[in-house]
Amino acid sequence: MKASIRKYWQQVLIGALLLLLALLHVAGSPSLPTLSQIDVYLYDVRLRLGMPGGVDQRIAIVDIDEKSLAELGRWPWRRDHLAKLVDQLFDRYQIKALGFDVVFAEPDESAGLPVLRRLASNELSNNAAFQSELLRLTPELDTDARFAKALSNRPIIAGFYFSNEAKAVSSGALPPPILAAEDLAPVAPQIWGGKTYGGNLPSLQKAAGHGGHFVPVVDKDGVARRVPLVARIGDSYYPSLGLALARIALGQEAFSPVIEGSAESSFALEAFRLGKRRLPVNENGWALVPFKGPEGSFPYLSATDIISGKVPPAELKDRIVLLGTTAPGLKDLRVTPVGEAYAGVEIHANLIAAILDETLPQHPGYLLGAEFLLLLILGPLLVWLLIRFSPLIASLVCLLLLVLLCAGNIALWRYANIDMPLAASLMMIIGLYTLNMAYGYFFESRRKRQLTQLFGQYVVPELVERMSEDPEKYTMVGQNRPLSVLFTDVRSFTKISEGMPADELSRFMNEFLTEISTVIRHQHLGTIDKYIGDCVMAFWGAPVFDPEHAENAVLAALEIQVAIDKLNPKLVARNWPEISVGVGVNTGNVTVGDMGSQFRMNYTVMGDAVNLASRVEGLTKYYGVSILVSEYTRAAAPNLVYREIDRVRVMGKSEAVTLYEPQPLGAAKESFLMLFHESLKLYRNQQWDLAELQLLNLQKLDAGCKLYELYLERIQHFRQAPPASGWDGVHTFDRK
Repeated sequence: MKASIRKYWQQVLIGALLLLLALLHVAGSPSLPTLSQIDVYLYDVRLRLGMPGGVDQRIAIVDIDEKSLAELGRWPWRRDHLAKLVDQLFDRYQIKALGFDVVFAEPDESAGLPVLRRLASNELSNNAAFQSELLRLTPELDTDARFAKALSNRPIIAGFYFSNEAKAVSSGALPPPILAAEDLAPVAPQIWGGKTYGGNLPSLQKAAGHGGHFVPVVDKDGVARRVPLVARIGDSYYPSLGLALARIALGQEAFSPVIEGSAESSFALEAFRLGKRRLPVNENGWALVPFKGPEGSFPYLSATDIISGKVPPAELKDRIVLLGTTAPGLKDLRVTPVGEAYAGVEIHANLIAAILDETLPQHPGYLLGAEFLLLLILGPLLVWLLIRFSPLIASLVCLLLLVLLCAGNIALWRYANIDMPLAASLMMIIGLYTLNMAYGYFFESRRKRQLTQLFGQYVVPELVERMSEDPEKYTMVGQNRPLSVLFTDVRSFTKISEGMPADELSRFMNEFLTEISTVIRHQHLGTIDKYIGDCVMAFWGAPVFDPEHAENAVLAALEIQVAIDKLNPKLVARNWPEISVGVGVNTGNVTVGDMGSQFRMNYTVMGDAVNLASRVEGLTKYYGVSILVSEYTRAAAPNLVYREIDRVRVMGKSEAVTLYEPQPLGAAKESFLMLFHESLKLYRNQQWDLAELQLLNLQKLDAGCKLYELYLERIQHFRQAPPASGWDGVHTFDRK
């Protein structure tokens, strides 16, 4: 695992940075604007996909539309018209409650009563007839009083607004607050509100009794998605028009805040309770409005048709009614997630419907922890996935994760009304996938191309060409000198050859022997001694003197494995079996020269070191490794990395020799090597339990390695039959 982390540290670092960025965004320090915008966009998409549609008949909108303005004149109308409208709604149509999405801030002077009163106080103060007639006409001309009378003792909510503009001035009267200062004292600084307000005439507000603000929250993108259920003005808290109207329609149920936390940590507003209903809000007291559909989700009735009684009573009986306007000239149009010119009055209608249905979207505090946990799972999982699997499998799994994440998010919204943010998790999946794919394409591909180009340009001259430059320097007479000898052998060649015709077997052998010979002769300056069936024997250090003969022999052994790996796909393409080759190398003094008989001579090597090289190659299959070298080769080529394999006595030799496995250049697993070398020390000290534990750990990290299994079997054997006293850890072989 540690080696994998070192190998893929760039991908791990990318994953860690993305995870940290996502976690910081979720925590809000700092919040990434792009992700916040994506979350808002996804919220709108999810909202539109989940809208139930249809027309909600429980709530009706009496519309101050173009038709009404044409028949009754420009707005504001005379208050006696409004008084008649209210009387009609309650007396003829028997509605349940009425809310005004307009404010009546100024007295109605359209009947001329203020002018008559000024005359009565000045020029005509002594005219008894005028004074008497004014007294008689006042009840008819005082339209505000007539409107106030119509509002009295009825379930009516008067609308008002608030503002934070610097130059704004308060006007009119506020309704009674829904909560006092002490009710929200722990979270007061968080509650949104205004410094000034615009209320109704005191007489009208007193007559109506109740009130609610009609100010939605406009997000940074100019879209209205939320309404403050409760707004703070001064030290008191006032309900929204929708909340106040729903509450009065439900019979003035008890209203209270739900505050979580403690003085030791911090307090946070979670929701409000209206009777048994729980109304979720954010920390500012804002509620998301779950729009039922596009504009027209509630029945619209023209105000002038209500006043004239043209609407059948059944269309309004027992309904909650909002008085508002869709006339473009009155400018009560809003941008919402479901429309860019959406009537503001319908926002309040949607809020009332959500309160009645208990479908207000919720964003509970535990979502923060849930999102943290989701990211902490996704981040490491994706890093491991993208490192461990092929691009195709990784792509399919990432796509599956995206589908599951989106489906789960939509299910939470649809069935639990939970607004779960999605952008950070999507960024984690898409970002990690994109960056890792780009890294693999640009960096890994470039590195492979560079390596291929490097080796492709490297051309080693033929050994004979070097010798021809100074032929007097070389002799064919036998001599004794230190050389490095290499043997190769194809595994299971007898079984392979038995299933092939003779001519095809010849071509098959030519194919792999050419590959091995090219590595030995052209790339590493070796001399091929002979071919013995499927075996190749070669040596370094003669006839050309080579001070690095041991290192070149080991490098050739490593390169042979690379060449065979490249050759196998070509063999399979020709319907030939794949091959694996064992290589053994030993270094020592040998006799080298032109030897043979009078019938045939051969430039070859002989000696005990040659026999040991053959024995070393024969042990590669036993230990499950591709290459083995003796301790003498290792000592002569110290610049390479080796893994000690065992200390053995081969057949025909009384002295023990230590065997090593050279590691591929640039790919040595140093941590594995250290652990295995420690295991060998424990094994040779007969500390069976510790050695076994170490080997089992290695087996988990490097599954499929036969070497660990072999030593575990030996440990089991020695537990049952302990070695003799003075055992030196050497393993003796009694056969080749």
